[in-house]
Amino acid sequence: MQPQNSCKLNHSVSDVQAKLNDMTAFLPHDISQWLTSYIDDGRSQEELNSIFHLLKKYDLADASEQDRRNKTFQEMKNR
Repeated sequence: MQPQNSCKLNHSVSDVQAKLNDMTAFLPHDISQWLTSYIDDGRSQEELNSIFHLLKKYDLADASEQDRRNKTFQEMKNR
């Protein structure tokens, strides 16, 4: 899993859950539902950081960027 940027912060489960809560209204319903349980199942720090950065400013991303992020979420789901 590639990090979305060069952020050196480690994001906690609660950070990622809060970001997901902020972005839920903008995400496709199936992705937001899946992410909720996926995060709760215990993820590695690398996965949490990746999810956080995929969610970060999702609401401000244009349609093609949202589509790219959605595809990344689908790839994670299919692993």
